[in-house]
Amino acid sequence: MSGWVTGDAVVLGLQPARLPSRALAVLIDLAVVWAVYLLITLGLAVATASLDEAAGMAVSIASFVLILVGAPIAVETLSHGRSLGKMACGLRVVRDDGGPIRFRHALVRGAMGVVEILMTFGVVACVASLVSERGRRLGDVFAGTLVVRERIPAARVQFVPPPPPWLVGRFSGLDLSAVPEALWLEIRQYLTRARELDPAVGRWLAERLADELVTRTGTPPPPGVPAEAYLAGVVAERQARDARRTVASAAGPTGGGSKGTGVSGEGSSVVVPPVAAAPRAAAPGGGDEETTARATGFAPPA
Repeated sequence: MSGWVTGDAVVLGLQPARLPSRALAVLIDLAVVWAVYLLITLGLAVATASLDEAAGMAVSIASFVLILVGAPIAVETLSHGRSLGKMACGLRVVRDDGGPIRFRHALVRGAMGVVEILMTFGVVACVASLVSERGRRLGDVFAGTLVVRERIPAARVQFVPPPPPWLVGRFSGLDLSAVPEALWLEIRQYLTRARELDPAVGRWLAERLADELVTRTGTPPPPGVPAEAYLAGVVAERQARDARRTVASAAGPTGGGSKGTGVSGEGSSVVVPPVAAAPRAAAPGGGDEETTARATGFAPPA
């Protein structure tokens, strides 16, 4: 992504398109437009065969202007900067502030395109695009537009390292509702790149993030837990809660059938009665099964 800053000091994550991709998109557009122009010209020649020479010339000029100039302008206006060639190459025309273009932008680009693309066979457009820092031709400069890439290769996904096993589940009662998303993002970025940082810098950053997290949650970390391990444990707890919430919302009120009272499916009205719980066997020591399980950690066989 580029660090392109607008006049309002807003950094736009846009990657300008370069000359090869733009040239390919223009070639595709020209091939389509010329094919349509030739077909319509042949049809008009047959339809206006009975007209005089002046009328035929007027029809030819009107068809040239409407098809080779008006059609690209209309397509870019209606598609918000995406012609057939740009869609094939993953490009889009946007304003200088990153917003979608309007009719006046497409009109200026189309009018200048006649001069720098059609009349000079693209030489002027190529030179202007090579000289421009963001690959803009003269039509983009006068219209205040930019051609950007829409399809950008996705970056490699970086996973947050898991916490130590002895910290799993230690933060199940922590209140995370007051932690903002910006802090979560900062913690995740630190955890994914902690091994790349200088040890002293990484330790200072982990302690700072841990202090902010304690301020938001109101609960200090367990004694003796390093700041990095504490951050990893809290992030793992939040991920576990999000996963449980996602599963519960996906199941829905009727997603899991019935709860011990019956099973209902599509086109079926079979109701299964609840199964009565089997009586618990008495433990050998005189207590019941539950008491023995709490004392030994194992439940005796029924």
